[in-house]
Amino acid sequence: MRSAGQGHPGPPRGRTLRAHRPMEIAQYRVPATGPLAATPTPLGGAHLVLAFGPSAAGGAPDAAWFEALAARYPDAVRVYCSTAGHLADVDVCPDGEVALTAVRFEHARVRAARVPVADAPDARALGRALAAALPAEGLRHVLVFADGQQVHGGAFVRGLADGLPAGVHATGGLAGDDDRFGATAVALDGPPAGPAVVAVGLYGDRLVVGAGACGGWTHFGPDRVVTRAEGNVLYELDGEPALALYRRYLGPYADALPGSGLLFPLALRTSDGDTGVVRTVAGVDEAAGSVRFFGDVPEGMIARLMKASADRIIDGAGAAAELAAETAGAALGESDTLALLVSCCGRRWLLGQRTEEELDAARAALGARATLAGFYSYGEVAPLGRLGSAALHNQTMTVTLLGER
Repeated sequence: MRSAGQGHPGPPRGRTLRAHRPMEIAQYRVPATGPLAATPTPLGGAHLVLAFGPSAAGGAPDAAWFEALAARYPDAVRVYCSTAGHLADVDVCPDGEVALTAVRFEHARVRAARVPVADAPDARALGRALAAALPAEGLRHVLVFADGQQVHGGAFVRGLADGLPAGVHATGGLAGDDDRFGATAVALDGPPAGPAVVAVGLYGDRLVVGAGACGGWTHFGPDRVVTRAEGNVLYELDGEPALALYRRYLGPYADALPGSGLLFPLALRTSDGDTGVVRTVAGVDEAAGSVRFFGDVPEGMIARLMKASADRIIDGAGAAAELAAETAGAALGESDTLALLVSCCGRRWLLGQRTEEELDAARAALGARATLAGFYSYGEVAPLGRLGSAALHNQTMTVTLLGER
């Protein structure tokens, strides 16, 4: 059974209140534990509140915290997503904080839906069910947040794309649990209640959307074909055991697998010129000679190894932001905008102390009128190329730009 809000089964919830002023955004940080301070509520009439914070293992908020958030924003769609690092502008917040971003639209309407993972027989069906839970009429864009451990991201995103109306795209990401890779959390209008996926539908022809994704990794070695794979487990490339090939190319880094795999993701594409996606190593099986990835690795895809360059990764963040601004076009003018940044946790760990440089690069590309929000994820959802079909990405910075005209 679908659930549109925490404890509210039935049709998706919506907000039809309108603010008779330009789109407004308020962003602030609050403690993840203890009661929310009884202070004046920033943008109390918000239609949408995005809360990015820690998982249960990192000290997630309790039920009383969510009740207080509901009291602050009773007319808003409220989404909570745990992360592998959450953003407030160009800062990465510590586990003990939640980054809150409240948005009040002048014209756009907001609807939301939640589907428990257990309600669907498989990940692709889960994606279709979530798409079906949003009314199709007037839908312009979907923000999606999914459990990062219990959901097969690639199949889920394909199902979501299957179910959305033509021309409607989805962006967002898979929830994280820092570097613990334990339980993650996604919730709608209340505390988390088991693995789930959440969609925020944005409606109205005055809404302006741009999206961009870029990795910034460097290819090396020859193209190879995925000759044997099952789901996210790669067994053979060009008929050769995948793990043996990885070891040969990684050289001194091979003994540090799977951890060193963060430095050597796999690029996948269907043909020459295809934008493709990136997959991060999640584990290895010595007995089977296989490599497991965060995301599916379909047979027949063209694969090529990649290696890290911090400078190129930082430049990639700026390129993703530039593409988002370009696809949004001139319709935004000088309006305030919300920029949702979802970047791979592997990028954060690779960049280390230089992490905020990729956020600075996005900020430089988007300008001062954009409010940056978002998180480091276990998988990123964004279109391929210039607003193509939505796909699951790894090791990628994705930027969604939202505004009104």
